[in-house]
Amino acid sequence: MSLPNCPKCNSEYAYEDGDLLICPECAHEWKEGESSTEQATIIKDANGNVLANGDTVTLIKDLKIKGSSSVIKVGTKAKNIRLLPDSSDGHDLDCKVDGFGAMKLKSEFVKKA
Repeated sequence: MSLPNCPKCNSEYAYEDGDLLICPECAHEWKEGESSTEQATIIKDANGNVLANGDTVTLIKDLKIKGSSSVIKVGTKAKNIRLLPDSSDGHDLDCKVDGFGAMKLKSEFVKKA
C-alpha cells in the first residue's frame, strides 16, 4: 500500500504513526482520507495583486505612526514582507520600511512594487 504525498509540501516521504500520517519534511500531520479543508489565506494588495513572502511593496497613502509624530509618506518602499494571515488586528504584513525600520502594515495600504 502506497501512502499519499503530503498535502502541504507534496513530499513523498510521509509515514504512518497510528492513525495519523506524518510528513518528516514539514512536520504536517493529517488523517488518511481527510479532505484538505485547510486553505491558505490569500492576502492581496490595494490593487488586488496576490502578495507573497519576500515581496517588496510601496505605500499608497500617508500613514501616521502611532505613538509618534512621524509620518510615512506615499511611495515609501517596504522590503522583504512576511505575511501574517492569522493576525487579529488586521495588520497582515510584517516588513522593514525604508527610514523607519521593522513594523506591521495592513495590506490595504500597499501595492506590489
